[in-house]
Amino acid sequence: MTVEKVKCLIIGSGPAGYTAAIYAGRANLAPVMYEGLQPGGQLTTTTDIENFPGYPEGISGTQMMEDLRKQAARFGTDIRFGIATHANLKSSPYKITIDGNKEIETETLIIATGATAKYLGLEDEKKYAGMGVSACATCDGFFYRKKVVAVVGGGDTACEEAIYLAGLASKVYLIVRKPYLRASKIMQERVMAHEKIEVLFETNTVGLFGDNGVEGANLVKRWGESDEERYSISIDGFFLAIGHHPNSEIFKEYIDTDETGYIITEGSTPRTKVPGVYAAGDVADPLYRQAITAAASGCKAALEAERYLAEKGLL
Repeated sequence: MTVEKVKCLIIGSGPAGYTAAIYAGRANLAPVMYEGLQPGGQLTTTTDIENFPGYPEGISGTQMMEDLRKQAARFGTDIRFGIATHANLKSSPYKITIDGNKEIETETLIIATGATAKYLGLEDEKKYAGMGVSACATCDGFFYRKKVVAVVGGGDTACEEAIYLAGLASKVYLIVRKPYLRASKIMQERVMAHEKIEVLFETNTVGLFGDNGVEGANLVKRWGESDEERYSISIDGFFLAIGHHPNSEIFKEYIDTDETGYIITEGSTPRTKVPGVYAAGDVADPLYRQAITAAASGCKAALEAERYLAEKGLL
């Protein structure tokens, strides 16, 4: 296995990874970045972004990530395609295996691997990705003003997104697999009392349809073990709110995570319990999961890495 030594390794792209790369590059840390399975991260599956400062007319997720990538490269980041498959954070320099056949030894590590939205597993979710299917109401809700949307899920996140969307859309269906909501009592009360939200209990989505985007959903309502009713609803948008899966598996042996897998950092910093190892973006953020907050944490991680290297006399 080939071994390479670097000062700063960034794993994962997206707003957190690219921002960390921009700051690390400008600080002459000669950062190396591996983009991961989805170069650019989740935003590359979003059509238009209108809530990121500096883009008054909006910008596509793909274009924004390409701009950030070019900016990171401009300041000397060595951007590579590859996937981190193993980590050894026992002692510095830390060892990261890429694609199972290359080892990187790094003095500092910025983990920006993101979190993957959970989907139902329908082929139609892929078919209509960016054409009515979304996993982020805050990101895409604006495009459904005065339209009809559906939210899938029964927890606090689903209820929060349903209420948020109800402030924009004309009607919101909340599709719940179980005969009850798992959300906190106050969130349940708000949802049930909202005049624009209709809760469909014991209901599963089995498909979506539409010619130029989502125009409706095929549903199955079940009672007991055998009784069921199949019907369709007309909608313009379909939002998934059944959770996210943080991409932190290979690091769990060495750093703290919560019960879901989100990396736990020290206070408002990106520092993990391993010196010189930082977590930025959605992999450490179960609460906000926004491009702007991810970018901010990437900035913090790079600044921390620079200070750490300076203290060790490695700059």
